[in-house]
Amino acid sequence: MTDVVDSDELLRRIRRARACAMREERSWHAKSEELSATDPKGARDATVRGISYEAVVTVLDEILTPGKHGTEG
Repeated sequence: MTDVVDSDELLRRIRRARACAMREERSWHAKSEELSATDPKGARDATVRGISYEAVVTVLDEILTPGKHGTEG
């Protein structure tokens, strides 16, 4: 079953997803810093997760504001 949504609702959903990804990015980067002294492997894993959320934020930014991050290639 699929829902049909209008463009305003789609933008609201993308903005909510972006806000969630930004919170997760900050959380994982903070976790990485917290673990760096006691658990290097855990810190590395947290860093990777933070970078992954950073990539998601970048993609959603490009959807919401094309050209915001410049062009590659």
